[in-house]
Amino acid sequence: MAFVLRTVTTSAEGREIVRTRRVEGDRLTIGRGPACDIHLTDLAVALRHAEVARSGERLAVTVENGLTVALDGRQVGAGSLALATGGDLRIGSHLLRFLPVAAGSDEVAVGVERVTEGEAKLDRDAERLFSLASVLPGKRPLAWLLALLVIGLCIAWPVKTFYDRQQRAERFARFQADELWSAGHLSAAHASLRHDCNACHVKPFESVRDAACASCHRDIHGHADPFRLARAQPDLSAWGRFQLRLKQAFDLPPGRCIDCHTEHQGPQQMAPTPQRFCADCHGDLAARLPDTRLGNAGDFARIHPDFRPAVVTGWQGERPILTRVSGPAAREANGLKFPHALHLSRSGGAAQMARRLGIGASLDCADCHRPEPNGARYQPVVMERDCAQCHSLAFARTGGVVRTLRHGDPAQVIAEVGDYYRFRTAPRPPSLAPAGRRQPGAAPAVATRIRFDAGARAPGPEAAVRAVFSPGGACYDCHQVDAPPAGSLAYRIHPVAFPERYIRHGWFDHRPHAAQSCGSCHQAARSNAASDLLIPGIATCRGCHGGERTAKPVASPCAMCHSYHARPGAPAMVVRQRLRGEQRPVPAAAVREGG
Repeated sequence: MAFVLRTVTTSAEGREIVRTRRVEGDRLTIGRGPACDIHLTDLAVALRHAEVARSGERLAVTVENGLTVALDGRQVGAGSLALATGGDLRIGSHLLRFLPVAAGSDEVAVGVERVTEGEAKLDRDAERLFSLASVLPGKRPLAWLLALLVIGLCIAWPVKTFYDRQQRAERFARFQADELWSAGHLSAAHASLRHDCNACHVKPFESVRDAACASCHRDIHGHADPFRLARAQPDLSAWGRFQLRLKQAFDLPPGRCIDCHTEHQGPQQMAPTPQRFCADCHGDLAARLPDTRLGNAGDFARIHPDFRPAVVTGWQGERPILTRVSGPAAREANGLKFPHALHLSRSGGAAQMARRLGIGASLDCADCHRPEPNGARYQPVVMERDCAQCHSLAFARTGGVVRTLRHGDPAQVIAEVGDYYRFRTAPRPPSLAPAGRRQPGAAPAVATRIRFDAGARAPGPEAAVRAVFSPGGACYDCHQVDAPPAGSLAYRIHPVAFPERYIRHGWFDHRPHAAQSCGSCHQAARSNAASDLLIPGIATCRGCHGGERTAKPVASPCAMCHSYHARPGAPAMVVRQRLRGEQRPVPAAAVREGG
């Protein structure tokens, strides 16, 4: 099998030059590459454009993927020619004519020539005879018509729709003309806005502003001061710092919502924040912001400061003072006297009382601390709900009515006790005169929280009031009592307050830790004072938590505990415990740095 190539070229004088060459084999390569059997000097031809191979009584034509050739006048990506009839193969400006092969012959004659402009013009004239060009408008009128159509449909109509919609405050559920300008589908979170471009694009031909985002995302706050945040960037050049100073001088904050939150990328969820996103700035933050109070943080297992919870360390009148502290010696002044160890002991009076009341063999954390409905955090302890079952405030019985002290209102307690004992001068019946406080678990009807000697006459009103606020009295054992001036009964209870969130810049969810015991993190069983800070240190958390890539049981990137945007409840709030059981949040205007 052989191919006999007859290449025809034309010289400058118009003389034809014919070159004949024989290619042995049953395969013929065609292209612009010098290694091809038929070398075509045409930029419209690929380096290895096509291949012709003999297959029985036919010649199979295969073309490079994505390219085509004209085979007997048809544009194809592959085809074949019969040896007996031959055929034409056109590639670019070259025409390859395969001549018919006689029966029994092993030679295929191929004529190769470049199609001249004149021949191409004749071919176009022949095509024009069978076209509709003569009955259609010219190219120029068609171009103007299409241009006006595009301007009307894609510019005028969307602009009109935009301004018409601004006049109406209704939501749209159908296609709107300005959707023609959409760069793609909205994300899953914004899918409901697909027909309401004005929700984000408030002004025409203006990029989306942060105010448009904040109109819906009202609870989202900035990560930090925008100028300070820009100065912390790791790749800030000298020119960038100069630009930043200019923006700060004219109060033009850098960074916008759309710098990170890009839209029209399709119905997808926002990807989880990688650790690198935070570590790029916070890994060496002290070097770029020397005045920062934040420690460098790049990986929870290796580069992370110890926790510095914000606790109540003092009082300014009745206003609690929050201070960030650290270390095992940290204490909080919450205004309570509460020994956890006494209540969690399995052999003390609290355990005996729990057995008598049917609570269990001893008290547990869950007997007083109740989770919030979502389980993430715990509700503040309320005396009437969580303590009164064991700590009754009953002090007398009048007929069949048990009289109790009103918790949380010292003035009312003083008035109630004073009135009750003002006219009681007879000896007190033995059943109502125990020598001291009631036994844990005793019935409230015979319980008194006022200490006096058995068999003695009922104390006077002043003595009874002082007994309530003295050691062994109803208020003294749990609360800090502010003594009144000499000769006065105006006792006051020191306010009780505690932070709603101790870790101001982090977030902790108790739900994933539900299988763990409280004592594995909070050493309450060894705490003998309410001032003990039972927040675990970072070493305790590192027992299970590592960085983003770790061999620890729980991989913990920055976003597990820290949100770029402040969550609801931040900045930290102090909850003032109203002694009646009410709670009122007090904004912490400033958190002192300490410890």
